[in-house]
Amino acid sequence: MSAMTALIDSTVRYDLAESTCPPLRLGADDLEGLADVPLGYGTTRGDRDLRELIAAGAGVTADDVLVTVGAIHAMSLLPAEHVLLVGPCFPPARSGPESRGARVDVVDARFDDAYRLPVDRVEAALDPRTDLVSLASPQNPSGVRVDTRDLQALVDLVARRAPRARILVDETYRESVYGDAAVPDSAASLSPRIVTCSSVSKAHGAPGLRVGWLTTTDAELYERARAAKFETAIACSTIDEHLATRVLRRGTTSGPFLREALDLLLDWAAAQPVEIVTPDGGPLCCLRLPAGLDVEKFHARLRETGTRVAPGAWFGEDDRIVRVGFGHLGLADLTQALSNVAGAL
Repeated sequence: MSAMTALIDSTVRYDLAESTCPPLRLGADDLEGLADVPLGYGTTRGDRDLRELIAAGAGVTADDVLVTVGAIHAMSLLPAEHVLLVGPCFPPARSGPESRGARVDVVDARFDDAYRLPVDRVEAALDPRTDLVSLASPQNPSGVRVDTRDLQALVDLVARRAPRARILVDETYRESVYGDAAVPDSAASLSPRIVTCSSVSKAHGAPGLRVGWLTTTDAELYERARAAKFETAIACSTIDEHLATRVLRRGTTSGPFLREALDLLLDWAAAQPVEIVTPDGGPLCCLRLPAGLDVEKFHARLRETGTRVAPGAWFGEDDRIVRVGFGHLGLADLTQALSNVAGAL
């Protein structure tokens, strides 16, 4: 079992390992109509109003959207035998296809290259057997986006070198921006080869609803994924779908807070013996601890103060690299948590 289960199975006072904003709380207006929702099965496609909201944000049609039990469920619905994965990554992006018998080859983006997509090394790793290329934008754990030109270059490469492959782009953090920045366009409509997944968990602060989605403009793939959804979950919770619709209509509101929290973190990092890759989006980023540091003792000292960061090993990274989540705590607690990290350093 992944050590990452500690994130939901245990709590600490100052949790910098979390990768979401503070959990959203529903108001009375959000509960309007809830009593009228029938507790029967939903549909395999998902609620029509919810799919239309998702489609409008992704630049596709409602019929291109399949509602799933979180983004992790969406990932599991794609058939694949030979996966090329861009790391470091959210652990189930690798363990999921491996558990279903797929071969998974990993090409890592690198801290020293600011985690930009290594197009040349991806090209070298592609072969005609590859049937799925998997990546995230913004990336987890770094928060770095894939440049649109690099993504288009990847589409062209895959068409030439792995013509039967599809490209999965995990866009879980796409709507998680800083300040009043515009939300970047989805990759959903860029090519029929591209499949996207996302959820209300991260940018919208509602992981408790367990609602995600998959988009594809490939009608045949959509039907295969819909059949796989029926076989694994039948349908999503009608209550969750109703509430997720209310959440999406509300829109994201965390941008100003994330801007302030990120600035606080960047100022702190500038005064510490650490290196940081500044993220493009999402409440998370990567720090590299100083050379020669006893990493086990560092984490032990953090535990003494009720603090934790996410070890790089969770994501297939080096031990000296850790993921820091700066969106989960209030600013006062974030300040104290970073002070605890400084003490452990």
